[in-house]
Amino acid sequence: MYDLIIIGMGPAGLTAAVYAARKKLSTLLVGKHYGGQMAWASGVENYIGFQYITGAELLSRFEEHVARYPVERLEAEVIKLSRENGHFSIRTAGGDVFQSRTVIVGSGKSPRRLNAPGEKELTGRGVSYCAVCDAPLFADMDVSVVGGGNSALTAAFDLIKIARRVYIISLEEWTADPVIIDKVKNATNLTRLVGYETVRIEGSERVTGIILRSLDGRKKEMKLDVQGVFIEIGTVPNTNFVGELLELNEKGEIRVDCDCSTSVPGVYAAGDVTSIPEKQIIVAAGEGAKAALGAYRYLLEHKQ
Repeated sequence: MYDLIIIGMGPAGLTAAVYAARKKLSTLLVGKHYGGQMAWASGVENYIGFQYITGAELLSRFEEHVARYPVERLEAEVIKLSRENGHFSIRTAGGDVFQSRTVIVGSGKSPRRLNAPGEKELTGRGVSYCAVCDAPLFADMDVSVVGGGNSALTAAFDLIKIARRVYIISLEEWTADPVIIDKVKNATNLTRLVGYETVRIEGSERVTGIILRSLDGRKKEMKLDVQGVFIEIGTVPNTNFVGELLELNEKGEIRVDCDCSTSVPGVYAAGDVTSIPEKQIIVAAGEGAKAALGAYRYLLEHKQ
């Protein structure tokens, strides 16, 4: 029986672990992937104290800090969170079960899928959701980026330095921040395709092309001969394991109050998985600290 189980190993979960450990709470930190989306960030320019740092480097700093404390860590996928006899229970994909008096959910988000024919079959064989991870594999190739927001244009910025030709495909005009648009708009090897939807991704062993359809009324289809397709159309919250235990909003995010408390007393949530409006590393870290302090306060008020 732990005082606290933290689900998620991103900036929210890692920060919560440090604060919990400093309050002498017996803590289990469990998550499917260490670092969350922070690990994929090519460059972070808005985390206070660092004018510039890569996501991998920032994660290393977080890990080093957590390692100073007696926090148990387990890399595993949580498939169920439940409440039993006044305590909480989590079950992992491996069949392990752990119990605690409080829980913090900091499970973050996952890339949104296009659900286009060929996408699933060719994932890892030319279809990617992480330009930071996979861009070097496409040196001197033609690639496409699907999306028009910050993540899509950031991916394009990584790719224009490596790929031969980069096509940015979006349904509507770009919605990325102006500072990011300025980084890519004048690239000589970038082609902007606005007003197109993805019909399917082609290839047998690897991606060989992407079929697009115009949205201008003609519904004309065109094929781009590309070897890579980077899908950057946003993310979805990782809340499938909470079942009906916690209240979610219309986006599937966990509803939280200003102290990170959820609809169930003793369960807190922090970071991108929650209803907080801004999805930033520094915001997630701050929310993780608040959640840990909230759990500590709950335990003080409910001594057993």
